[in-house]
This record gives sequence, C-alpha cells and structure tokens, in this order.
Amino acid sequence: MDDLTTKRVASIVTENVSREAHLRTDAAKHYTKVGREFASHETVEHGEYEYVRYEPDGVVHTNTIEGYFSIFKRGMKGVYQHCGHNHLHRYVAEYDFRYNNRIALGVNDHQRAERLLVGIVGRRLTYQISGQ
Repeated sequence: MDDLTTKRVASIVTENVSREAHLRTDAAKHYTKVGREFASHETVEHGEYEYVRYEPDGVVHTNTIEGYFSIFKRGMKGVYQHCGHNHLHRYVAEYDFRYNNRIALGVNDHQRAERLLVGIVGRRLTYQISGQ
C-alpha cells in the first residue's frame, strides 16, 4: 500500500471485514477509530514485547495473520516476483486457498485437489490481450 493513512486503512478494513468480527491488531494508531466498528477490538503491544495475551474470553494475538502474510510475501517474491494491483486479489485468493487447505488442518493432497476442482465447476478462464 503506497498511502498508508488512517483513512485508507479504515476503508480497507471496513470493506473486507465483517462487523461481527473480533478484530485483533497490533497497537498501530491506524486501527484505533475503525476498531470501534467491530464486535470487539483488542491489541497487542509489540513495542512492549507483548505478542500474546490471555484474556478470560480468549487469546489476543496477531500471530495467525503475521504467519499468513509471511507465507504470502515469500511466495510473491520467490514465485511470482511481480503482481499488478489489478490482480492482487487473485494472488491473495490463491494463498487463502492454500492456507485453509493445508496438511496442518488435516487436508491431504487428494482432498485439496478435490476441493480445487469443485471450485472450477461452471467457470471459464478467459484472457484478453490489451489493446485488442
């Protein structure tokens, strides 16, 4: 994101996260105001070496998204190397599928392939060369 402003971050979060969600972020000020729009908003203070906090109603951390984003960044730099903004949602969707259908969650290669094939039923891949 080239313009990391509070307004831009709030726009992205509100467009992509359900209001019923329990938002978990680091303590960046970008999330303070927008966090009030969700079921709850808890933060961890990485600057104070806080990475996990145990609350009576659950655990507060950002480890899951940081792990996902780490895998995504490595893939974008090591596999694809370039991605236009207009296609970013496709790359994110691919990594979302991979992350949610991995062996650590009990999904083996055969099951993952079956789920992939279910997702392409009724779809057609089209490609148009620019300027034609």
